[in-house]
Parts: sequence; C-alpha cells; structure tokens
Amino acid sequence: MTKKEKTILKAEIRQVFGKKVKNIRKKGLIPANIFGKDFKSQAITINAKEFYKVYKKVKETGVLYLEIENKNLPVLIASLQKHPVNNQILHVDFKKVDLTQKTQAEVPVEIVGQSPAVLEKGGVLLILTQSLLVEALPEEIPQSIKIDISNLNEIGQEIKVADLLTSASYKILAEKEKVIVSVITHKKENVMPETQPITTPEIITKKEQSEKV
Repeated sequence: MTKKEKTILKAEIRQVFGKKVKNIRKKGLIPANIFGKDFKSQAITINAKEFYKVYKKVKETGVLYLEIENKNLPVLIASLQKHPVNNQILHVDFKKVDLTQKTQAEVPVEIVGQSPAVLEKGGVLLILTQSLLVEALPEEIPQSIKIDISNLNEIGQEIKVADLLTSASYKILAEKEKVIVSVITHKKENVMPETQPITTPEIITKKEQSEKV
C-alpha cells in the first residue's frame, strides 16, 4: 500500500491578539489556533492563499500537517469563522490529532441517485441532516457519507441512520432513528414549520431553513 502524500501548510507563532488581529488579515494572513488532547493551545497565523488551496483539498475531514518551528503537526480543520457578507475566512481552529488514536468528526452527507417518488410522483426531497458525527482513525475519516435515494419509491418514505451500511473503517455515532432524508408532498407544509417559500422546491435542506430564520 502506497503512503498518502502529506498535505503541508506553513504556519507561524502568533504574538498579536484582540483588535490588532485585523492588521494581520490586511497582510494576507489568517489568525488561527491549534488545540488538542494533551496539547497546549497555540496561537498561529497562516497564509490565506495557501490555506484556501489546502482547504479545497482536505475540507474538514482530511488530515493536514502544520509546519511550525521545524515540526509537522497532524491536524484536522475543526471550525472556520467567516465574514457574514463576503464569506472571507476570518479565523481557523485546528485540532491536533494522534494518527494512531480514533477521533470524532462531523462528516457531510452526500445525496446520490434519483428518487422515483420525486421524479414520477411529484414528491419533495427533504434533507433533514447535513452531516453525521463519526469516529475513526484520523486518516480513515470519509470525505462524505453517501446517501442513495434511488430506493425512495413512495411519498412518505425516509432514510434513517439505521438504514445505512456499516463500515469497517469508521463508526457513525448519530442515533439510529435519526432521519437523514424523507420524501413529502407539497401540501405537507406543517412538516417544515420554519421553512419559507423557496425557488426550487424539489430539494429542501435543513440548512436552508435555518438560514431563512
């Protein structure tokens, strides 16, 4: 088995905090922090352009190595803080991991296939779960969990966590009865009390609902 190529991102120790951090961003840098089990939290800065390149590759589920003071620290991207208007990344939290120890991460769900209930019977696909918490070795965390909707033949059918295939490389920690997707009719607006009218009713996500509140 060939080893995976390491994704490396250079970082520098950060000595600037508080309101002065905005000056860092003007220089094309992003303030960030590293935290982890048995690891003293460390404030750092990273190059914005280089981070965007790395983020496109690893997302929140891939391991990357922060090169800092001649050391390469394996980390996961734990969270991103973005500007509410221009979506610019303002701050990043990295979680240091031990590659030999299992860790937990939120993995996005990915809808694949086409539902006959939607295509042929006018149903609406309601996506209730955007991501699932999994436990795995850092390098075995999946990039996404595929949800095949091709077996949703009737309005009213749904897919729960219990319906997903088990994996030898990771464990889904979400409750078995948690509903991921379901097919509803256009008239059942009471199922989504927080949902506002949308332009494409065929697929509705829980995220879209929260953004409209």
